[in-house]
Amino acid sequence: MQTLQQEIRVDDVTLGGTLEIPDAARAMVVFAHGSGSSRFSPRNRQVAAGLHRAGFATLLFDLLTPEEQRHDSIGAAYRFDIALLARRLGGTLTWLAARPDLAALPLGLFGASTGAAAALVAGAQAPRVGAIVSRGGRPDLAGPALACVAAPTLLIVGGLDETVIGLNRKAAGQMSCEHRIEIVPGATHLFEEPGTLEQVTRLAVDWFVRWLIAAS
Repeated sequence: MQTLQQEIRVDDVTLGGTLEIPDAARAMVVFAHGSGSSRFSPRNRQVAAGLHRAGFATLLFDLLTPEEQRHDSIGAAYRFDIALLARRLGGTLTWLAARPDLAALPLGLFGASTGAAAALVAGAQAPRVGAIVSRGGRPDLAGPALACVAAPTLLIVGGLDETVIGLNRKAAGQMSCEHRIEIVPGATHLFEEPGTLEQVTRLAVDWFVRWLIAAS
């Protein structure tokens, strides 16, 4: 396993990232974290570890600079700016495509909370994206882009996260691509209950294997 700390120049800012590449990687998954989080999110890192065991390379990166994160802790000026987050994710995908060692790998996106909306918007604009997974996401914030998403999309929601379940069902009704909602029983929004994040990881791995590896 290679672990590489990266500086990604996007949108006239430099974003920190962690690129992890297992031996004989079969596909790549890029993570878009949620509100108030970063590339060090323990939940996303746990999901990434499960993907590594299944042969996926991963990129976890900061959607905001440290200064933006400090301002964001006071208000929500950046974390709900889906256009900004999606633009940075799209620029990161362009940066990744320039790496000859990774450019040919099938590509998926994993988004959490508001990062899920950014993943859907960026995925709608990037034909190379072959699959998308949302964890506790706000796909409704992707707006008109939902109708343009072509990549098969899995929406994972906690069974006790009733408001977000409703928002995911509303968003799914606007999607014409292959999609499915998976509700994890007994889980709240952050999937902190024992065993629930393991279920998220299993669902994500199965979805990405199906659409990025078995379908290629």
